[in-house]
Amino acid sequence: MTRKWIGMAVIVLMAAMLCGCSAAATDVQPEATEEVTQGGVPVLPEKLEANEMGIPLLQVYVTDEEAVQQMDLESYLLGVVAGEMKNDWPMEALKAQAILARTFVLKFCEEKESKYEGADISTDIEEAQAFDATAINERVEQAVKETEGLVLSHFGKLPYAWFHAHSGGMTANAVEGLNWEKDEPGYTKVTAGMESNEAPEDAAAWEATFSEAEFMEGLKKTGMKSIKSLDSVQVGGRGVSGRAVTLLVNGAEMPAANLRIALGSTKMRSTLLSSLRYEDGKVYMAGKGYGHGVGMPQWGAYGMAEQGKTAEEIVTYYFQDVTVEKMW
Repeated sequence: MTRKWIGMAVIVLMAAMLCGCSAAATDVQPEATEEVTQGGVPVLPEKLEANEMGIPLLQVYVTDEEAVQQMDLESYLLGVVAGEMKNDWPMEALKAQAILARTFVLKFCEEKESKYEGADISTDIEEAQAFDATAINERVEQAVKETEGLVLSHFGKLPYAWFHAHSGGMTANAVEGLNWEKDEPGYTKVTAGMESNEAPEDAAAWEATFSEAEFMEGLKKTGMKSIKSLDSVQVGGRGVSGRAVTLLVNGAEMPAANLRIALGSTKMRSTLLSSLRYEDGKVYMAGKGYGHGVGMPQWGAYGMAEQGKTAEEIVTYYFQDVTVEKMW
């Protein structure tokens, strides 16, 4: 009897172990499937053709020359990276900037038309990204070369590869920082900015004063033309990151992000406001950060690179459900 029960116990134990292995295998499968699903190489925008090396060719309107020039995307990107980030910054920060800038160019060509006839994109910062061919050096060339063809992918699609100077300590989602009127993209993320202590004081925190006339002119640019005089200004609603989403001007609600652009984004540097008041005919503001706050803060990329993080680790930290894929 004892041997019989021992035999039955062994059989039961083996069955349990088999079931356990089966369950474990089943538990692993969804993760593997999810990982595959999250990846995927985006498709090249239809309007673009590639050269013999597979690199897309762009018709670029060069503002300094007031003419359209054909250049491959990687050559164009050299001027963009040099224009958007200082060429002596940590290499991994420069490479992170290159990945996002490359993604930005392709997304632009996928969805938009340049305002310059015959061009796919331009060196006009008001239309696309900053561009400075005079700042290209060996480090910029290395950053672009070592990330050649690398872009962000959100389930096989090109995301909006947003970046800004300084988050003020916390990044924002698009609804907050950009007055995004569509559904919040699935890849934006509110997270710690990770900025370097090397960032200048006026990027981390700022103050600004506007005369009533200046402020009223800004209101008109946003479409609020019905307000003829100023009585009060205060923060309305705030978003997840703490940024002002709306402002109340004489009690009337308006998007804070729109006013930032109208007043001048180099003066009203962010919507992460720490104070706002109207007093003695002037509007006084103070806040943290520099830029809209969505996506990668460049000073955050600097800080993460200082900590030894790679370019891929940097860009995937500031966005969620994204992978870095090689398109060519």
